Amino acid sequence: MTVIDGEANESPVADDANLPQSTEADPRAETDALSTTTAAGSLLPVIRIIPKSAYENPTAKGLAFFARDLVVYGLIIWALTATDNPLLLVPLWLLSFLAISALFIIGHDAAHEALFKSRRLNSVVGHVAFLPSWHVYAAWVLGHNRIHHGHTVREGMDFVWHPVTPEQYDAMNRFGRLRHKLEWSWIGPGAYYLREIWLNKMITFDPPAKWAKSIRRDIIFMFSFVGLALILGGLFGWATYGSVVGVVWMDLKILVIPFLGFNFVIGSVVHVHHIQPDIRWYPRREWTKFHGQVEGTTILRASWALDLFFHSIMIHVPHHVDMRIPFYGLKPAAEAIKTAFPDVVHDEKLRFLDFVANSRQCKLYDFENGEWMTYQAAAEMLARTVDGNDSLLERKRFSRGTLVN
Repeated sequence: MTVIDGEANESPVADDANLPQSTEADPRAETDALSTTTAAGSLLPVIRIIPKSAYENPTAKGLAFFARDLVVYGLIIWALTATDNPLLLVPLWLLSFLAISALFIIGHDAAHEALFKSRRLNSVVGHVAFLPSWHVYAAWVLGHNRIHHGHTVREGMDFVWHPVTPEQYDAMNRFGRLRHKLEWSWIGPGAYYLREIWLNKMITFDPPAKWAKSIRRDIIFMFSFVGLALILGGLFGWATYGSVVGVVWMDLKILVIPFLGFNFVIGSVVHVHHIQPDIRWYPRREWTKFHGQVEGTTILRASWALDLFFHSIMIHVPHHVDMRIPFYGLKPAAEAIKTAFPDVVHDEKLRFLDFVANSRQCKLYDFENGEWMTYQAAAEMLARTVDGNDSLLERKRFSRGTLVN
């Protein structure tokens, strides 16, 4: 699965990029047309029912959210420098995970060019907002916008939480199986995201020639920030503690631990977006845009406190239907889509225990039957397959008169 090494040639709204949006009160007025078009897999009828107001993105509003999140992040980092009390450090670390996530979502919207009308302003804000999460802006645009959004839940194409088949798992060595069990457990999303997305698809991969210059430039930009931050943090650590251990500790508590914690947050968030027992992944030839962008993701209602940091990103269906919608326009867009397609949209409360349950049930995937499997169920299926093949071999040998008891 190396699709990121070659540029994807489509985005989920590429064919419908300039469609007009309806403001009609009843988006099901043309039910027959909707059913006919969605049967063919197009997003056109879905995009048309999104209200125009959902696309409005005044510059001042985007800058206000960006400034607010920067201030919150800065205050949390300042607080971390000022204490070593575990009773304060733990909640501050948890808040730092969320504060970095908030800035990341700002950068994510800017990368989609949904936050502002100005492409240059989107780029500037996106590059800066991605720095606390140590993300490479151009690599994210390629991998996330072009590939993940262009081929959501498509076999061999969407590399984000792409499932392993029972046969692939069976062929792994012991280390590969142990790693899979860790990364696909409820405690493992951070390890998965750090290795598979951040390292393999953003830092060490060989970018397509068209993207190589911008990605390498942004890698240098990101690591320059990280290096400078580590130096400044180390100097402050020396001034505070007067020892090499103090230097290392300061960098750990204000930079490294928040970064690692963010990886868990983003890894688990993307997991619940696209991994559930009811969410199907499709073989390439069966996949359609409607399958991927409407049926292949979720609407999960986060609490108001969590949404202060998550910026409505859990309202994920409309974001996949049209990436041009800014995060604060996702809720009205979701209501319009849900009204038009009530039997298709997956809508429920965001619950951590549901994520734990999903991570226990969704281990491996059978693309032929379109179903998620536990390790036990997959082992039983492979055992039946082996028994069936052995029985078939015996029948063939018997028919040839070569069966030896």
